[in-house]
Amino acid sequence: MKRVDGKVCIITGAASGMGKEDALLFAAEGAKVVLTDLNEEAGKALAAEIGENALFIRQDISSEADWQNVIKETLNLFGRLDVLVNNAGILIPGSIEDTSLELWQKINRVNADGYFLGCKYAVKAMKETGGGSIINMSSVAALAGMPHFCAYSASKGAVTALTRAVAVHCRERGYRIRCNSVHPDGVDTPMTQPFTGGPQSEEIKNDPKSRMCDPKEIASLVLYLASDESRFVNGSEFKIDNAQTVSGV
Repeated sequence: MKRVDGKVCIITGAASGMGKEDALLFAAEGAKVVLTDLNEEAGKALAAEIGENALFIRQDISSEADWQNVIKETLNLFGRLDVLVNNAGILIPGSIEDTSLELWQKINRVNADGYFLGCKYAVKAMKETGGGSIINMSSVAALAGMPHFCAYSASKGAVTALTRAVAVHCRERGYRIRCNSVHPDGVDTPMTQPFTGGPQSEEIKNDPKSRMCDPKEIASLVLYLASDESRFVNGSEFKIDNAQTVSGV
């Protein structure tokens, strides 16, 4: 049986990396997928590859108007929303001494404000049709100190706390909306490759000591959280880091 058969899913940042792998896996498992990204060319190409069960919408996740439009277009075409994968984000290095207020605000505007808006409008849509699942992509940066990514770490910490707040709110209101966060370490995507020297070899990703994984491995967990198999999983933090945050190194 297909694990998300008939579910309507919005995936942000779907033109490449983890979002693309989420979209391909969800579609293969029977979902109708709404793909959003700033990269129109790649997003439209992916939607065309998936076929009639995919829709691409250009979106800046830091824009409230864009979120309102994405939800509206999703409901107009598919009639409901079952899953939101808040995946889009930006990664720019900077320590506490190097990060300007402008950079701090830029990163948090996308990574924190964008996820807040996604959760806000997804809850509004989902509660009208019986519930759903929100999956927020956080990071191990929210759980352990990463001195070279000060603003990014803070933004992902905000996502983690937001996830808990949304989960408890929806539980107390009886909405049947679950909200969980996923915390990868290194994932071999176009966003991380400028910091890792380019695409990683299979040998590196298969090394038992590696901190780098394939985005398909993240997609497998996201699929579980989107499916009814995780019906009782709510407000949880899922680390995908090959024991990095518990290693003490």
